[in-house]
Amino acid sequence: MQLTILDPNNPEQDFPALNRALLEPDGLLAIGGCLSKKRLLNAYRHGIFPWFNPEDPILWWSPNPRLVLFPDKLYISRSLRKIMRKQIFSVTVDQAFDKVIAACAKPRKEGAGTWITKEINDAYNELHRLGIAHSAEAWLNGELVGGLYGLAMGRVFFGESMFHTATDASKVAFASLVGQLKSWNYQLIDCQMHTPHLESLGAQEIERNYFAALLDQYCDVLPHQSAWQSL
Repeated sequence: MQLTILDPNNPEQDFPALNRALLEPDGLLAIGGCLSKKRLLNAYRHGIFPWFNPEDPILWWSPNPRLVLFPDKLYISRSLRKIMRKQIFSVTVDQAFDKVIAACAKPRKEGAGTWITKEINDAYNELHRLGIAHSAEAWLNGELVGGLYGLAMGRVFFGESMFHTATDASKVAFASLVGQLKSWNYQLIDCQMHTPHLESLGAQEIERNYFAALLDQYCDVLPHQSAWQSL
């Protein structure tokens, strides 16, 4: 199946139907386009996200199955619950978005690259300034040691990336954020693709068509409250 090439000068151009995504590599749907606010919001609203290496054109993905977390299904292990109860880490929201995305962009091992290019960094920092992208931060003795960022749309939070430099810091930030989102009546957290880390927190895989139906149900409905502020 031939991939759709998006016009970088036409952010309103429609994406192809999700069933046109490739089976190998799983979920690759389109190439090119831009990372404008309009293009990105259209992508997420329809279950699509960008992910590409610095030397590649912009690649757009919608894998099947899709990893999601229903806030009610968050699993906090006994050991993690103990860490949270001891308040080893302090958790904030939207206090250091630029630092979180910069930390997420660092290679995870020596010699490895990063998919969070300057282009991605600039685009999501702009979405943050517009009140669309958000971060959760875990601090230890005043130092940022873990966190995650993503986009909020209606009652859906689209997680993008997380990092930690202290054991369990990103889990604490994630679990704390999920609790806050649940109190605001968010219904779905998109985790994109399977990782053991997220599965251990209760994330599960669902069919892409079901995921798209959930977006139709919840993306255009405002949460009961969306006061993004310190936890």
